[in-house]
Amino acid sequence: MSHSKPFHRNYRGFVTGQNSGYSQWAYIVDRDYSDSPEHYVRAFLLIQNDLQRLFEFVEPSDRNLCTYSYRIHELFMRTCIEIEANFRAILRENIYNPRDKYGKKIPENKWSMHNFRKTNISHHLSSYKVHIPIWDGVQSFFEPFKPWANIPELFWYQAYNKSKHDRKNDFQEANFSNLLNSIAGLLILLSSQFGTEDFSPRDTLLSVNTDRYYSTEPAIGGFFHIKFPNDWSEEEKYDFNWADLKQQTDRFQKIDYDKI
Repeated sequence: MSHSKPFHRNYRGFVTGQNSGYSQWAYIVDRDYSDSPEHYVRAFLLIQNDLQRLFEFVEPSDRNLCTYSYRIHELFMRTCIEIEANFRAILRENIYNPRDKYGKKIPENKWSMHNFRKTNISHHLSSYKVHIPIWDGVQSFFEPFKPWANIPELFWYQAYNKSKHDRKNDFQEANFSNLLNSIAGLLILLSSQFGTEDFSPRDTLLSVNTDRYYSTEPAIGGFFHIKFPNDWSEEEKYDFNWADLKQQTDRFQKIDYDKI
């Protein structure tokens, strides 16, 4: 059975039906859906701006994926910190009480990728693709969470830890490829919570579908493109009329990660 209420910070497939076009996005801007979403989106937009500035010196190209530098290292560190912040927000605003082998509760500041991987089940992170339209070569698509479909490790996040803890010997791990995978990962995390909503103070405009040059759609921030998952089962999808549901006090539900 599909879900009759949205989960906190969880954007997912929707059952086609009456008013589904409106219902599949309108809940995202409800004040009770997430805590300070604009705070997380703004941090990403600053990173995206800095990446575009980096593109003035390092061309987005297959040939430059192994390039590394202090500027790349700096942006890589910031991006992975934001990734961790988003994972914590998702788990915090739902139900999650992890415990160690002695039964003692693990504090939030000790949560790791082992804990964060649980969100792949609820958010289908491994099924997202990010496209950089302005690219020289054939490696313009990034799937940073794809390994999570089979294994617990993410190569770019391991590179982040190596270059963070031992920059002298692992400086080369802070390369263009790992940076782009991390930024794509941050964008996917935001998209899996908020779709393409950027919480801009401007009025929301209705869009009209037109022919497209690219096979993917613009993502939050307008520079990257994103391909959303199409592997949601009917049981996983949302199915509600937000016009009615938004009138209710109890209009959201929580994912119980303790059972995942």
